[in-house]
Amino acid sequence: MITVLDGGTGRELKRIGAPFRQPEWSALALLEAPEYVTRVHEAYVGAGADVITTNSYAVVPFHIGDDRFKIEGAALAALSGRLARDVAVRAARPVAVAGSLPPICGSYRAEWFDAEFARPVLATLVGALRPYVSHWQAETLSSIAEARLVREVIGADGLPLWISYTVQDDGRSAEARLRSGERVSEATEAAIALGASAVLFNCSQPEVMAAAIESACAVIGERAVRVGVYANAFPAQGDAEEANSNLHEIRKDLTPEGYLRFAREWAQRGADIIGGCCGIGPEHVAALRAGL
Repeated sequence: MITVLDGGTGRELKRIGAPFRQPEWSALALLEAPEYVTRVHEAYVGAGADVITTNSYAVVPFHIGDDRFKIEGAALAALSGRLARDVAVRAARPVAVAGSLPPICGSYRAEWFDAEFARPVLATLVGALRPYVSHWQAETLSSIAEARLVREVIGADGLPLWISYTVQDDGRSAEARLRSGERVSEATEAAIALGASAVLFNCSQPEVMAAAIESACAVIGERAVRVGVYANAFPAQGDAEEANSNLHEIRKDLTPEGYLRFAREWAQRGADIIGGCCGIGPEHVAALRAGL
């Protein structure tokens, strides 16, 4: 059975006319017009998503600034959790809420990771989101160190942990690797050791996900750990890029039908959690629900 995730939040907020600009990204809607966040969650539930994700990805100093985070960070994260939970409760069928825990020091840039800086920021998000979420979804992690910090901060709170890595998508290596250069096989072993119930790959191009799935499944073997994918619709991103640092163009070829073709391959290779990231919208999720 495939669990269908939602799609990207930031680009969908922009598409429906929510307040949206750099550097706040998707957090601006929480600050100025949270009703748009509710509309995005409802659209994904209507499209068939089994899981909706809290709009907490950009509730970090990297996007809203240090001072604002100190004053408003906990309240904004709690609001993102409450909005998602309210939509899930109203749904006509069971819908889970994933607590988004982003890379605190910037997406795609493993070399920027600073555990001492990230630890209190992550603790703020965890404390604010915990009452509302069904599981933790640590996402777009570029390195194993980021995953280890997530486990340290959330502790043994009883909520399942899904660890989602972002992988190199510029064809530099024949072997699937994180953006840090670490092998996906190593990252999968680390996630299992940290008690993750699912290992996922997100915010990379669809073309590179099959290799990541194969590497992860080879490590997991018969262990009860799920594998998931939610790709983006960006062009390939190299070392100098930062996810959400620029308004990247969205690929025109990734129609709902085109994305579904990738998703079917992922399912054949062992993924049983499938959704979308940046640029993948409700129409893509509807295609996943109907086609998988």
